[in-house]
Amino acid sequence: VCRRNAEQLRIISEDNKYDFRLQEIQDMKEILIIKPEIEILVECNFQTLDQSGVTFVSLFF
Repeated sequence: VCRRNAEQLRIISEDNKYDFRLQEIQDMKEILIIKPEIEILVECNFQTLDQSGVTFVSLFF
């Protein structure tokens, strides 16, 4: 989500069928210019309550 001054501008990308075994890069349909006053919010719904350590995510395994 892109937002400016707490107002949501648009959803950049959404993946409701994410599978950690298949990590795909999503191509943008258009170039997105991020200006200094714009915030990028990322939400991840990944169950980690049973883990005692930190969960790291990377595109480069």
